[in-house]
Amino acid sequence: MIRWVLIGVLLLAVAGAAVLGGSWWWVTSAMDTPHEHAKAAEYISIEKGTAPAAVIGKLVSEGVIANGTPVMLYLRTLGDASKIKAGDYKFPSPITPLQVLAELEKGEERVTRITIPEGFTIYDISKRIAEFVNKNQPPQSGTADRGSPIVWTEKDVLSQMNDTSLIRDIDAEAKNLEGYMYPSTYEVQPGTQPQAIINQMVGQFRKQWKPEWTAAAKAKGLTPHQVVTIASLIETESKFPQERAIVASVIFNRLSKGIPLGIDQTNVYIAKMLGRWDGTIHQSDLDVESPYNTRKRAGLPPGPISSVTVSSIEAALNPATTDYIFYVLDVQKNDGSHLFFASAADFERAKADYQKWLEIQRAEKRANEENRATPGQ
Repeated sequence: MIRWVLIGVLLLAVAGAAVLGGSWWWVTSAMDTPHEHAKAAEYISIEKGTAPAAVIGKLVSEGVIANGTPVMLYLRTLGDASKIKAGDYKFPSPITPLQVLAELEKGEERVTRITIPEGFTIYDISKRIAEFVNKNQPPQSGTADRGSPIVWTEKDVLSQMNDTSLIRDIDAEAKNLEGYMYPSTYEVQPGTQPQAIINQMVGQFRKQWKPEWTAAAKAKGLTPHQVVTIASLIETESKFPQERAIVASVIFNRLSKGIPLGIDQTNVYIAKMLGRWDGTIHQSDLDVESPYNTRKRAGLPPGPISSVTVSSIEAALNPATTDYIFYVLDVQKNDGSHLFFASAADFERAKADYQKWLEIQRAEKRANEENRATPGQ
């Protein structure tokens, strides 16, 4: 009798082991099986404090996980549910449950990126920020009464750039934030409003500004405001760091001789201020009466005309030693670099070549526009 009892117990143990083995095989197989879903392009938000079972349940309802049972069994045995973090997730498709759990341990936050190129003005930046916020921000950033999204205009964003309190310790003369929002690519989270992006850009400028630059400016008889103004002129005139110190030398040589700087980018800036910039400098832009018109007035403009980079600030503080007072685009290289001259006669010859080249460029542009306007001909 005892013998048969022992045999029965043994058979039950074997059967139990088989069941457990089969169950374990089922769990591990399910955890390693890729599953296709339709939410790969969408963010799925996991709120802080959500229980693991609720997280898995949500991912099942979203179709990211096919079956939540093996996932929960895995978490209760080999897994660690405490590692699941709140965040905004994008799950690629196909994806295995094990890969899903690995993603959930990252605690990802949804971010979008906004790029502010070097040399952008406050008018360019306000337009870029308004477009970015209107396109990327969620509905909850809308008005309290109707819940509809706020539509930001360039003017709305521009008005927020008049607060200079963040840079007053560097430049007490600044009338707005022109020159003090650092050009770069910024990551922002959903719901970020224009002022926060502006503050982030100013914060980046402050990180770049070295305290010794204030002392260096004073040693040259300049204020930080003047240094940033000169840097903005350099920034808009040359995209090549290696020639910016030479451009700076031309600016300082002209200032010392009382010669108007004649920098056309100041006229572009005026056109943007007046809301009439169309991509071409017109005679009316050159003739306009404005303290920013460096063709008609000697000295520096009242303030910066664009965002600036470290390269341009350093060039403004450390100009090359030259006798150059002229420069013009090098049409032979046609890469945006310049030719520099001390002689007016040499400059006029190079300028004539530039004007011929410019007329060819304009003619080609007109021809292309006409071709686009008359398709099929």
